[in-house]
Amino acid sequence: MNSLKTVFFMSLMTALFVVIGNLLGGNFGMIIGLGFAVVMNFGSYWFSDKIVLSMYGARQVDAASAPKLYLMVERLARNANLPMPKVYVMNNDTPNAFATGRNPKNAAVAVTTGILRLINDQELEAVIGHELAHVKNRDILIGSVAATFAGAITMIANMAQWAMIFGRSDDEDSGGLIGGLVMMIVAPIAATMLQMAISRSREYIADRDGAQIAGNPMALASALAKLHNMNHDHPIQGAGPATAHMFIINPLSGGGVFKLFSTHPPVEERIKRLREQAAGRA
Repeated sequence: MNSLKTVFFMSLMTALFVVIGNLLGGNFGMIIGLGFAVVMNFGSYWFSDKIVLSMYGARQVDAASAPKLYLMVERLARNANLPMPKVYVMNNDTPNAFATGRNPKNAAVAVTTGILRLINDQELEAVIGHELAHVKNRDILIGSVAATFAGAITMIANMAQWAMIFGRSDDEDSGGLIGGLVMMIVAPIAATMLQMAISRSREYIADRDGAQIAGNPMALASALAKLHNMNHDHPIQGAGPATAHMFIINPLSGGGVFKLFSTHPPVEERIKRLREQAAGRA
């Protein structure tokens, strides 16, 4: 199902880039948009995981450099009947984690240095179980592709904004002006809405399956509560809306209208469901 969703998503994004190209540059812009979409589709499928990992300065570790973490991931991967993913550590004091990759055979799990210090072993196991559930359920490809495309949409919107600011008025027609305005306003919202549609329901499923992999729903509930509070007080530096949906807890902070476009379901509801699971009611 997720494979079909990924194909549909990539097709939708191709159409979007063609429309964007038409709005900003007519027929020639459509050709440029199509070419850009082809490059983005290829790059997002094969390299989106590497792009996201490099964005956060993640370094790969092994059994020699991070034995406790590596052996924990290895044991939980066996529990989930998954191939051993690559393991990465991000040098960041805010506790968080995400998974990425094309498929279970080419997956990676990344955690921050903060999460290694600030939660206990049972909670860390539950967090890794959650990320392995995303791998097992094949959420990781569409999440990584969404991150790449959302970043590209935001970039195009910014380019349209600067083009309008510095472009000469006598060179602009009303269509170009309207197209630029549309991209400035709609593109970032569209990117966030796409992330929302992809990730919100999947987080509940990953919580449930991750708790089964680690064998401790209450440990995951405890970890989510801690991570939520810490990320709210100290958001991850350098994190952006394009990749926020990949993390177990939203690495950004905000209220009001921001909550309408949150890429994660309410943490209170996630904890409630995990407690029901622990009590045997889910």
